[in-house]
Amino acid sequence: MHACTDEKSAQFGLKMAQKYDNFYTSVGFHPECLDRLPENYMDILDSLVEQNPQIKAIGEIGLDYHYDGYDKNAQTELLSCQLEFANAHNLPVILHCRDALEDFMDLIRKYRPKGVVHCFSGSAETAEEFLKLGMYIGFTGVLTFKNAKKAKKALQVVPIDRLLLETDCPYMAPEPFRGKRCTSDMIEKIAICAAQLKGIEPQQIVDYTNQNARHLFGI
Repeated sequence: MHACTDEKSAQFGLKMAQKYDNFYTSVGFHPECLDRLPENYMDILDSLVEQNPQIKAIGEIGLDYHYDGYDKNAQTELLSCQLEFANAHNLPVILHCRDALEDFMDLIRKYRPKGVVHCFSGSAETAEEFLKLGMYIGFTGVLTFKNAKKAKKALQVVPIDRLLLETDCPYMAPEPFRGKRCTSDMIEKIAICAAQLKGIEPQQIVDYTNQNARHLFGI
C-alpha cells in the first residue's frame, strides 16, 4: 500500500498502480504541505477518488506540531475536511500524528473514521484509546530499535486483528539497517521483531497483518 502526502505523490502512486496489479495507493494532503496546498484541494481529492478505483484510502493526513511556526487552525481545518470526505466516500484513512495528540484525538472522536494510526510511537495507554475508537495501529522499523521500549509495550497491547506493519520507506529503516534508506523488503525484519514480542512465528504475523490490511483497505 502506497501512502501519499500530496497530489504529486498520488499521481505517482496511480502510475505505479496502473503498472502493477498488486499495487494500491491513497490520496491525501499531509499537514506539512500546507504552504503549497492548492485552493481546490478538495476538488482534487474528489476527482481522483471518483476516477481511480486503485485509490483505497485517504492519507497520509493528520496533525503535526513538531516544528516551530505550525498553524494549528489551518491543520485542523485540513484534517477535518479530509476526515469528513473519507467518511462520505466510505474510505479508510492513513493517519499521522506528531506532538499533537490531544487535538488529534478530539478529531478522531468527532469523526470516528475507519483507518490506521500509522508509524505509531505513543504509549500503550494511547494505543488502547485508539483501539477503543476502532482504529488499527501501524508499527515501523522503530520497533526493532533497542531503545524503543514504549513502542514494544504498545505493540503488546494491540490485538493481532488490529495490527499492521509498515516500512514508512524511505524512513525508519529497521535494525540492522538503521540510518540507511529504508526499502519495502525490510518489512521482514519488522515482522520478525513483532513475532518475537507476540510470542508467535514470523509467518503468522505476516499472515495476520496481510489479512488485516486487505480487510481495512478493501483489497
